[in-house]
Amino acid sequence: MPEAATAPAVRATIGDSEFDRDTALTRRAPGVYDIDLSAGWTIISAVNGGYLLAVLGRALADALPHADPFTISAHYLTASQPGPAVVRTDVVRTGRTLSTGQASLFQYDDEGREVERIRVLASYGDLDTLPDDVRTTARPPAIPPMEHCFGPQDGPAPVDGSSAIADRLMLKLDPSTLGWALGQPSGKGEMRSWFGLADGRDPDPLSLLLAVDALPPTAFEIGLKGWVPTVELTVHVRCRPAPGPLRVSITTRNLAGGFLEEDAEVWDSADRLVAQSRQLARVRLG
Repeated sequence: MPEAATAPAVRATIGDSEFDRDTALTRRAPGVYDIDLSAGWTIISAVNGGYLLAVLGRALADALPHADPFTISAHYLTASQPGPAVVRTDVVRTGRTLSTGQASLFQYDDEGREVERIRVLASYGDLDTLPDDVRTTARPPAIPPMEHCFGPQDGPAPVDGSSAIADRLMLKLDPSTLGWALGQPSGKGEMRSWFGLADGRDPDPLSLLLAVDALPPTAFEIGLKGWVPTVELTVHVRCRPAPGPLRVSITTRNLAGGFLEEDAEVWDSADRLVAQSRQLARVRLG
């Protein structure tokens, strides 16, 4: 198994890892939670959107009677910064198999006024109760073995836009999607990588919310540079992932009007499609 080559000497476990500690919230009142957003999950100075989605996903898992996100849609209103934040949740509906809620994350401006950073609407259920019947034409992405792929640590110098989050991830990118790092982007909107957490923690439904937004932007392979902020992100969690590294494939087919879409698939070590997502992102042209 290729994960052995990059696994830490002591593996973190689900519930006892940096990711779990940095997404943990303190319940102030029913449906209201406090958190200190960690600077360890930033891209340049902004907090990563997948990390933020996991924070709100954890709050909703506590607020709703079901624990597993099935679908979660987020609108990113303003850029989040490391530091104190408050999450407010609302239970919209509860049912036998699904419950729906919404949540917003707020921070404070220089005058102490609340500013809404992100708002989500989500439906939760129990992934362990889903039937085993699978009928699909989807196939796992063709990524070379991990030892033939490259991560941030393999470069001669930090790549433009590199960030604190890279130290918390195990990323091994498919060389065929790394032309941008050599100044020779392919022109194809594709990014593929092995994915895990650097401390060896196995994936779970909440970490899948991070995985869909953790790779370098596909815009880099189209030949663009700079920040690609997410406007909207929807994630579908299809099943509970097996232990071991994930494979993430992201594609962009259309850039127009300064916006592009990114479609992601996440596959687990048992060759199951465990999550899908689509996001709309803004790019800076010229």
